[in-house]
Amino acid sequence: MKHYAGPDVSLKETLICIVDETGSICREMKAPIHPEDLARVLQDPAWRLARLGLEAGPLSQWLFSGLA
Repeated sequence: MKHYAGPDVSLKETLICIVDETGSICREMKAPIHPEDLARVLQDPAWRLARLGLEAGPLSQWLFSGLA
């Protein structure tokens, strides 16, 4: 089953919501704001992430570059 992650980024931490193909919430968690920490959380083999949605904001480019 595919999963989708939507991080909500703030200056102190990132709140992450992972949903499945049906839109059901599978997990909600917090992670540090740094791209390496966020990548470590998202690389959990329990999630078959198909997409990661980043909100538009001042940190989005930095996170995109760090996660790419």
